[in-house]
Amino acid sequence: MTMSPPSAPPSAPPAEATGVVDLYLKHIGTGRAVMGRVMGGMAEVRSEGAWIHADDGRRFLDFGGYGVFLLGHRHPAVVEAVHRQIDTHPLASRVFLEPVAARAAQALAAHTPPGLDYVHFVNSGAEATEAALKLARAQGRTSVITTRRGFHGKTLGALSVTANATYQTPFRPLLPDVTQVDYDDPADLEQALSARRDRACVIVEPVQGEGGVRIPRPGYLRQVRALCQAYGALMVVDEIQTGMGRLGTWWGVDAEDVRPDVLLAGKGLSGGVVPIAAMAATEEAYAPFSRDPYLHTSTFGASPIACAAALATVRAMEDENTVARAAVLGARILEDVRAVCAPYGGGLVHEVRGRGLLIGIEFAEEQAVGEMLLELIARGVLVNHSLNSTRVLRLTPPAVVEDGALDLFRTTLAEALHRTAGRMAG
Repeated sequence: MTMSPPSAPPSAPPAEATGVVDLYLKHIGTGRAVMGRVMGGMAEVRSEGAWIHADDGRRFLDFGGYGVFLLGHRHPAVVEAVHRQIDTHPLASRVFLEPVAARAAQALAAHTPPGLDYVHFVNSGAEATEAALKLARAQGRTSVITTRRGFHGKTLGALSVTANATYQTPFRPLLPDVTQVDYDDPADLEQALSARRDRACVIVEPVQGEGGVRIPRPGYLRQVRALCQAYGALMVVDEIQTGMGRLGTWWGVDAEDVRPDVLLAGKGLSGGVVPIAAMAATEEAYAPFSRDPYLHTSTFGASPIACAAALATVRAMEDENTVARAAVLGARILEDVRAVCAPYGGGLVHEVRGRGLLIGIEFAEEQAVGEMLLELIARGVLVNHSLNSTRVLRLTPPAVVEDGALDLFRTTLAEALHRTAGRMAG
């Protein structure tokens, strides 16, 4: 992704931020430090709701956050639950049973597809993918089928099914017997399955997020489910970004009433407060982990503090009807984005697509994404690029954004598009 300075760059960063850049250079990494400078050199120091505050006094409307902040930043109910857990028992000895994890599992399972009643909590989405791959191995499913441009994390096993050579090549050899098939192409999947049958594990996203908000044709997930059943394959659906209401339904599979063998959750499960992810599975699929509680463990997995955040998140979503709000709000934002982008269709903008609060703007050229990121930041709005689709600008707004902020976003997007179109033409 190419970036050049915006026409109206942010004001010079304060001395404190400059010190943070130096610390990044010395202790975290030169690449990240350089990126920080390009973005304006600010350091984020506070957040609430749909807003992030920088150390220079500016605030930014957060339509990014990689899908984490569906409830916004520091949702009061989640923060209160976490504070309460810190004051009583933040981490567990792992010797006795831990009640917060049990209640969080029950709360999450109440909203997973029918039959996915067993929950294994981990610390990140990549760890959830690792757990699913190990669970598949424990059942003899040693051949993994993934989709091109799919994204499932960057730990070694997860990276093996994240179909992007840029991230894979420096770490080869990865897991053996991993096959890539085209997304939204049941015929390609069937060909791969026919050679592997009951030793295969298929991992797929309902909508490819990092792949550029790629939305499959209606019926695709039902076809994947049918093929997995026909060939005896384990079906793993990665809902780390798409789940927990992001698409306007609890899960992306809900739109087609599909029940996978394994479902991965994360990002929004944290409530935007404490990192946590999970693997949910049917009784049959989960059997190896159910029988032996030491087969796959983590010191910090299912910690009381993280599970308190997850439990409070589910409860807050129930109380506030977050999923329905995400559907309504997402449709409104998608309509606004399409209207603002319409004058640039066939030129700067190739396509606008989305479902719920996951929206992608695909540009004709990769450079436009970098230009747009900087133009939006200069005007106080944060969005994300897509790691596996470099021409797509990705929006993941919170479900708590208010009308005034929506108006600001629409105006800001229009200004950024106008400036970017001029710069690209010049």
